[in-house]
Amino acid sequence: MIHISSQFDSGNIEVLDAANPADIRLAIRPDAGGQFLQWFHFRLHGVRGVPLRLVIENAGACSYADGWHGYQCAASYDRADWFRIADTSYDGEQLVIEFTPQHDTVWLAYFEPYSQERRLDFLGRCSASPLVLLECIGTSLQGRDLDLLHIGTGPRSVWLQARQHPGESMAEWFMEGFISRLLDPADPVARELRSRACFHLIPNINPDGSALGHLRSNAAGVNLNREWHAPTLERSPEVWHAQRAMKKRGADLFLDIHGDETLPYVFIDGSHMVPGYGARNLELQAAFLANLKRVSPDFQTEHGYSDDRFTDEMMTLCSKWAATTFGCVALTLEMPFKDNANAPDSRTGWNGARSQRLGAAFLNPVLEHLRGLG
Repeated sequence: MIHISSQFDSGNIEVLDAANPADIRLAIRPDAGGQFLQWFHFRLHGVRGVPLRLVIENAGACSYADGWHGYQCAASYDRADWFRIADTSYDGEQLVIEFTPQHDTVWLAYFEPYSQERRLDFLGRCSASPLVLLECIGTSLQGRDLDLLHIGTGPRSVWLQARQHPGESMAEWFMEGFISRLLDPADPVARELRSRACFHLIPNINPDGSALGHLRSNAAGVNLNREWHAPTLERSPEVWHAQRAMKKRGADLFLDIHGDETLPYVFIDGSHMVPGYGARNLELQAAFLANLKRVSPDFQTEHGYSDDRFTDEMMTLCSKWAATTFGCVALTLEMPFKDNANAPDSRTGWNGARSQRLGAAFLNPVLEHLRGLG
């Protein structure tokens, strides 16, 4: 008998009918409040050699339904090696996943997950380093720690944060890659960075949403990246605590790490449309993008968001708030849920390892930015 479960960290699926392996009917559970849905993560057991046809019936009602076009489901037999299921299709209403598992148990997910256990292990390794100060700046709505790493002794202040939108797990893979290289004692780029700046790094600013299997919101159904104009402890304590920490230390560069459901590219949304951004920041931002493009072939500048994408809500976004508050270059990085169309990998698509490598590559343009500041 086939068993389907999602009662684990970041699990999300509703089983509507699993009587027939060739016509398993499923639905994605919405975030708290019912406004957002798209993330899924579940396990099937007893499926070795069984031809499966899984139908996610409410795919057309998801937050970014157009993102299903060209999408391939992520799968793993051991939760370490994730691959894409080529026979994934979308007809405008339903997402259909068809394959025959090679083992008794298989995990399926919207994107390769980044687990709470991995985060705790990584934070433990980091905190054992004499280069790291680990601070808990507060707690989430459900009482989970909001961890902030401080690395470096230089006079500049650089901030990175990830997973405002918890379903964008590639962002935390990116952070692991960035932090791991920054802590490498043999890396000359990392050594100079640590001497030029103190890095303040929040690997996961939305631990509740991550644990609950949400796409975009915290435990109250709030999209944290629309809270930066007026966060409250009752509604968005995650943002409130982060702002307090940032205001205490200031910022000379701010990077907010995300994933995009629809566009199959790595790109940056800058803050050049923010009033008062200034000619100097425009110059520094352009240099950052050019330097990133030189060190990472995965990055491109042709495809991305239009300048009028956010209009009235622009100043509620984190990177725009940071640009206005600190007068610094503030950028939002977007990575794909699908594959990078400019450098496709038919087996994995865009995945955790590629996100890590991009995170490591970011040290170079950050160093050039700090050198430009003098």
